[in-house]
Amino acid sequence: MNKSVLIKKYSGEYQVFDINKLINSLRRSKADENHVQEIAREVQGLIEEGMTTKKIYQLAFKMLKSRSRVSASKYKLKKALMELGPSGFPFEKFVGKLFKFEGYKTEVGVIVQGNCVQHEVDVIAQKDNKHYMIECKYHSDQGRFCNVKIPLYIHSRFLDVERQWEHHKGHESKLHQGEVYTNTRFTTDAIQYGTCVGLLLTSWDYPQGNGLKDRIDKAGLHPLTALTSLTKAEKVQLLNKGIVLCKELVENPGFLGQIGISNPRRKKILEDSKELCRTH
Repeated sequence: MNKSVLIKKYSGEYQVFDINKLINSLRRSKADENHVQEIAREVQGLIEEGMTTKKIYQLAFKMLKSRSRVSASKYKLKKALMELGPSGFPFEKFVGKLFKFEGYKTEVGVIVQGNCVQHEVDVIAQKDNKHYMIECKYHSDQGRFCNVKIPLYIHSRFLDVERQWEHHKGHESKLHQGEVYTNTRFTTDAIQYGTCVGLLLTSWDYPQGNGLKDRIDKAGLHPLTALTSLTKAEKVQLLNKGIVLCKELVENPGFLGQIGISNPRRKKILEDSKELCRTH
């Protein structure tokens, strides 16, 4: 492809198609390099003016799935986080389990007394002298970002809770910290405000090198919605049972039987889950 072709992003903006971005995203899925190059060439030959990034993703995902189910599962991680809905509660449980994996004692969906009023908090996490109040902002639309209103609101709630926590016995030396997690991204002014007031922010790719995509891959904590060997209906059934991680399926394979999955399919699903649990 010699000429520049404009493609449409999720935000509605247009940008020049960059084959290197596609190659890098395929490489992050740990796909075989020969497959990466083959898919990149095939997709490049199908690119048309005005094509959406969503369509390009669908083309690449279909090609990758035909070559490697597990690589396709890793490639669809961002979409898998979108599928932790529609209520957003599975995303809260997912964030809670990320913290639990890192050694924190966690509570999900709790009522916390502030200095002035009570607050419903998505996740409370404690370890050593660290005490976190975490709010989760789930979006089912990849084009929706968290603007500055979100950290403004969350920070004011955290300050009320922090004032109450400071009265608790043994909390004099504890680090009280507020944090916001989102499955999409933060706007520039949201990040600027969070940095200014000391409110931690975590999104798909922020902070750089330690965003959700990095932490999930390092910990091997892929959501079960990433599995290409499960149907959408089966994923919903498992989420309704409170199961959100591939790791949980590996540790409790009986859940698959509970929703009527046959032994041959169960074996395939567990093989994929075990592979996704491997850390890099």
